[in-house]
Amino acid sequence: MDDAIRKAEALIEARNYIQMFRDKLTVIKLGGSAMEDAGALEATLQDVIFMETVGLRPILVHGGGKPIDRAMARSGLQPRKIQGRRYTDAATLDIVVNVLLHEINEGIVRRIRQLGGRAIGLHSGSLHSLFGERLRLPAANGQPIDLGFVGRVTRVESTLIESFCAGGVVPVIPSLAVDISATSETPVPTDGAEAWLNVNADTAAAAVAAQIRAEKLVFLTDTPGILLDRSRPDSLLASLNATRCRELIERRVIDEGMIPKVEACLESVGAGVRKTHVIDGRLPHSLLLEIYTDRGVGTEITLT
Repeated sequence: MDDAIRKAEALIEARNYIQMFRDKLTVIKLGGSAMEDAGALEATLQDVIFMETVGLRPILVHGGGKPIDRAMARSGLQPRKIQGRRYTDAATLDIVVNVLLHEINEGIVRRIRQLGGRAIGLHSGSLHSLFGERLRLPAANGQPIDLGFVGRVTRVESTLIESFCAGGVVPVIPSLAVDISATSETPVPTDGAEAWLNVNADTAAAAVAAQIRAEKLVFLTDTPGILLDRSRPDSLLASLNATRCRELIERRVIDEGMIPKVEACLESVGAGVRKTHVIDGRLPHSLLLEIYTDRGVGTEITLT
């Protein structure tokens, strides 16, 4: 009976948040152990289905760094990074497209359906959702650095995404954009074709959240959130604003792989996303705990 009462209390606590976020759009970036570990992925997708069931409209954006590295190794290709970005030549692009579309995206969509939800991959034919242009990084001498088929998102098919959300279908979007400079006005790339651009998944998720004016953007990571001391999980910072984030980046408290995520959070809140979250994807049901409980489990980042 005590266990049943605790469950009832949890539902009552969640009720206010369910009412508050009904029909609001939330972008969730899948990454790290939330994708690599079967148990963690299962719990995350169960959370996503629950969110859709109670009226919060989830949108999934994913990359696939580790599976891509493994596929490249099997093909005898060595990953090459330039300023933290994967250099993507034609051979690498073929692998990236195959892994993202036919392994990861199809797998996520299939598993959501098996769990009783409704989902669709937005990446082909009339369902392209991300469009972009090639990304050039500045070198020390001021000249642009060529990254191959690496891009940044310049346009998101917001109406397409929102239409599926309104119909109770979870959009699942890979971090690939159609290269608008290499195609006609209505680009239809084939698998592995040069019309695709490889996009950083964090920045892709931020672009989607910004252009659809999402209520929330959530990054699933392999850490509890933003820590003052990475050796101490109890140093978790429950909330940060933009000014505090930039201060922590300057002090190198936020460094390495966390910087792109925090910068994506800041870009999103600056574009109108109300709140962003960095949470631990290894923790079962971390999405529900962050969104539907008073305390949350990760770091919430807001503009002010």
